[in-house]
Amino acid sequence: MPEQSNDYRVVVFGAAGVGKSSLVLRFVRGTFRETYIPTIEDTYRQVISCDKNICTLQITDTTGSHQFPAMQRLSISKGHAFILVYSVTSKQSMEELQPIYEQICQIKGNIQNIPIMLVGNKSDETQREVETTEGEALATKWMCSFMETSAKLNYNVQELFQELLNLEKRRAVSLQVDGKKSKQQKRKDKLKGKCSLM
Repeated sequence: MPEQSNDYRVVVFGAAGVGKSSLVLRFVRGTFRETYIPTIEDTYRQVISCDKNICTLQITDTTGSHQFPAMQRLSISKGHAFILVYSVTSKQSMEELQPIYEQICQIKGNIQNIPIMLVGNKSDETQREVETTEGEALATKWMCSFMETSAKLNYNVQELFQELLNLEKRRAVSLQVDGKKSKQQKRKDKLKGKCSLM
């Protein structure tokens, strides 16, 4: 298990062209680019709170290529949470997540307490190869959460990261860092292991 630190590391995996970078950039910067630029590995940081202390949400956007297996293993071993992205327009992109999921299981051992989100991106596209029910079925099989997103339309992007943090039970993680908390937020803090995205 990764050491407790001031970083909360989220790793984004998926085949080339499924929109991993688009999801991350939409979340971190609020931007979307139409052109496809292949990623080797990029890391983005955002300030969040962990156990009521300020820490850094570190999002690693990995390559969609299989050329860097050592980097993939290192990302898994250092990661606290994982987003597995496929495109709803590509059945193959969903199938390519299987070996990544298996490697997470192999490196992490018991994944019961590890937040994993299966994400069907490009839900705005009409030429679907993967139905929502297929994503839900795979998530049930893998015992992880599932969501469909559109980085292009900014659909479910914030919610994706909110849900991922909600799955973290080992420490309280929140996207809200200012000291002023509403009564509702104070109530939420009393609920152990809950996270919130503001």
